[in-house]
Parts: sequence; structure tokens; C-alpha cells
Amino acid sequence: MNGVLIPHTPIAVDFWSLRRASTARLFFLSHMHSDHTVGLSSTWARPLYCSPITAHLLHRHLQVSKQWIRTLEVGESHVLPLDETGRETMTVTLIDANHCPGSVMFLFEGYFGTILYTGDFRYTPSMLKEPALTLGKQIHTLYLDNTNCNPALVLPSRQEAAQQIIRLIRKYPQHNIKIGLYSLGKESLLEQLALEFRTWVVLSPRRLELVQLLGLADVFTVEEKAGRIHAVDHTEICRSSMLHWNQSHPTIAILPTSRKIHTSHPDIHIIPYSDHSSYSELRTFVAALKPCQVLPIVSRQPCGDYFKDSLSPRLSMPLIPDSVQQYMSSSSRKPSFLWLLERKLKRPRIQGVVFETPEENTDQSQADRDSKKTKKENLSPWPRDFEKQHPPHSLRVKKQFFPDPCSQEWDKAAPFCESQKMVTVLTAPLGFSVQLKTPDEKFISPKPREEIGLDPPLIPREDNNGPAATGDQSDWISHDSPPSHSSKAAPLLVTEFRSLALKYLLTPVNFFQAGFSSKSFDQQVEKYHQPSLK
Repeated sequence: MNGVLIPHTPIAVDFWSLRRASTARLFFLSHMHSDHTVGLSSTWARPLYCSPITAHLLHRHLQVSKQWIRTLEVGESHVLPLDETGRETMTVTLIDANHCPGSVMFLFEGYFGTILYTGDFRYTPSMLKEPALTLGKQIHTLYLDNTNCNPALVLPSRQEAAQQIIRLIRKYPQHNIKIGLYSLGKESLLEQLALEFRTWVVLSPRRLELVQLLGLADVFTVEEKAGRIHAVDHTEICRSSMLHWNQSHPTIAILPTSRKIHTSHPDIHIIPYSDHSSYSELRTFVAALKPCQVLPIVSRQPCGDYFKDSLSPRLSMPLIPDSVQQYMSSSSRKPSFLWLLERKLKRPRIQGVVFETPEENTDQSQADRDSKKTKKENLSPWPRDFEKQHPPHSLRVKKQFFPDPCSQEWDKAAPFCESQKMVTVLTAPLGFSVQLKTPDEKFISPKPREEIGLDPPLIPREDNNGPAATGDQSDWISHDSPPSHSSKAAPLLVTEFRSLALKYLLTPVNFFQAGFSSKSFDQQVEKYHQPSLK
């Protein structure tokens, strides 16, 4: 876990253990990589501050309730209270961390001085031109991403590493390319490769939703055979996968990472493309800021000795205001009545034994059974003899989750079941378009519809005009939609992602259709190669 509780403050960054963070009241999330979200889940129930993109991913992928997510715009300063009365405040400024979509650095200013928490970041000279860092402020404490803080580890810039990948791919013009990635990050690299080699990049539906959110070039699809470059999970890059891929088509794999990895197959290539700052970049960054102290974010890799020549004199520790101290200790323990209530609810209920007279119950039960049998015979529309020869069948309801596309019965409403604890998982029928959610709309959640303000259950449209372009939820699927590449990709989705949660499938129309247009693709490629033609 890479997070920190800032001493003598109610601030926690990327730290989600409430048991260990009993005095923290303000929680911040730098980005959505899993090593910074350990302990963060759908049960989280405290205000949490992050960037807009991270807020979207946090609700979408970890199901954290929107009522707890506080979105802060990047590049702006925000004033937050440090106590219950608002008498003591601090200013927090979000700075783009150049690491992955939504990643930010936090600059905190308050009674504690000035603290910069970088999170994971890749240094660029433009960071030093940020208004929040160019006003001559003295950084008292710098929490630094020290992932690559090793003088022996020399890394190229991302531009240089990207050119290494391009030269490698050029050596294999007939091969498919598998690029192993984490769930978030390096989307701009994929965009560059697609434009460079004039090919679609094949993504998972989840990653396709992300690139749509980022507004990247229209060069991504989920159709497996549309392009030769495939983004896969980094764990898939192994010997067994390489043998399997090469049985159907010549394939090479690329792992863009600065980590030392042992390759188990000759066609697996490691390229030092990193989203973390190199040692030389860290030296430049710290020398420009001249903080009073540098603390590593990755605690198992101390790095303080490398920056001693770039530090300013240490300052004395400021006193914590009384109102902040009371705020930090106000809810550190549960109220006694809540503790007693929880204890009472957890206590198993002891049930006694009820004795009844067997003779009386036997007579009464037999009389009840005879009465019910007589009523059933009188109400039954079938003659008794016919019932014996042809017993009535149990009610059979046709399952409409996977209807036949050619069947006329698909015009009927699909059954939808929901409760406060469970949402029925619907899977799209073969040949039908499944649309991922656009970023500006609310998501389906397992809460009751009345609580989150949703319309009645979704049913297929019965008109012949296809789904409206507005993305209304009532048009989430239509058998009258015009054929497109997205409809070809639907069988793949149904086969591989049948168990996806409802929020990934019941989404507005025109998501894949907007992301797989040959005309748009040609325009993007032509624009990318235009400077080289001059």
C-alpha cells in the first residue's frame, strides 16, 4: 500500500485503513491504481476528494457511492475546513501528475506549512511552471514518488521509449502485436501506435469506455480481428499465451515497463517505457523545489540521502490549533449507544421450546388437509380423471435474457428483477449492440430505483426507427438498429463477458458505434501523418 497519514494534521492521502487512521478526517485519492486504493471499496462512507476522471472511475469500478465523492478541478485551488466550525481552513491545489488518466499531485497549504504530495508522477519541465509552484512558496515537506529512485537505473524519456517500440514493431510487419498493460495507463501510447501503423487497436470493453472518456483519437475497437495491435492485461504475457497465439498467427508481445522482468519466451520484449520519474528527473525536480525535507511514498525504498544537497533548512514543527485537535479526536471513538446497539444486534437470539399436545394437533391438521383438498377439487377446471391421466404442468416462462434474434417474441418486454441487495445480470442477445456508458450520464447501481431517481425498468424499444441519438436509457438495445462493427463485436462480448455486472451492459446507445468509424479513422491517420508529408 502506497499511502500516507500526514502527521499533526487530519489529512490522509491514498490511505484507507480507518482503524489506523483514527484521527484523519480529510481523505484524498491521487489516482486509481490498485496499490493506492488498498482498503477502498463500495462500503466507504466518508468524504473523499479526487480529480473528475478519478471520481468517474472510482464510482464506476469500485462502486463507491457518489454521495461521498468530492470532485476537485485540476489546476485550481480549493479551500477546505480543518475543523467543525470552519474557523481553521487549508488550501489544496491539484496538479496534473502525468502518470495515468486522472492522476494528480496535491499541494496542501495551512497551519502546517506547505506540503506537496506527488503520488505517482512522471516529471516534465512544465510542472515547474504551474502557478501554484511558481509563487516562490517554500515547500516544507515533499512526499516523493521514489519508484525509480536508483542511480543505477537509467531510463529514456517516454518519447524515446515510444520510438523504441515503433522500431521494434517495424521489424515484424506481418505479426500481431500484444501489448501488456495494467488496467489504467499508457492509453496515449496505444493511440500513437494506432496512428503510426494505420491500424485499429483492439481493447477490452472496459478500456474502450475509458478512452472514450479521455477524448482520444477514434482508433479503438473491441472487434478482435479489426487490427493487429491488441492491448491485453500484462499477466497474459507469458510463455503459454505466446505458444497459443502463435499457433493461429505470428505474434510478438511487448511489455512497456521499467521493472526488471524475466522473459519466458524469445518473442516477449521488454521496453523501458515508464510512467514514473527517472532518477535524473527526480534530482531535477527536487533541486528546483528545494524542500525542507523529502519523504518517500514507497516506504520500502528510502531515498532521502540522494537529495541532501538540494534541501532547505528545516523549520520547527507548528502547533496544532485547538479546534483542529478537537476535530481530529471528536469521532475517533464510536458513541457508546451505537456500540451497545451493534453488540445487541450481533448477539444471537435464543429461542425457547414450545410444547404442544400431539393428539389435538393431529386431528386439527387432518381436518385442514381435507378441507383444502375439497376446495382444490371444486376450483379445478379439469375433471378428476383427466387430471390423473394428464397432470398439469408447472408454469413455464420463456427466458428472454437470451432470445432468438429471429423470434417475434423479442418484441415483448424482457423481465427485470431487482432488490436492494441484488441486481439481475442481463446479457445481450447474440447479434445485438451492447453500448457502454457515456461519461456524463449516471450509472446503474444496485440501489432501489426510487433512491437514485431512475425511471421504470428498461425494456427494448418496439419502434422501427432504431435508438435515438440522445442516449436515453429506454433505448439501450434495439433489434432494428442498423448493422455496424459494434454489432459484430456483440457475440464476443456475450461469450467472454456474460458475467459482467449490470452497470457495464445496460448503457446508452451509440457508444461503440461512435468509436468504430472507418471514415473517422482515416481522417485521424491522415492528420497524424500530414506533417511528415511536407
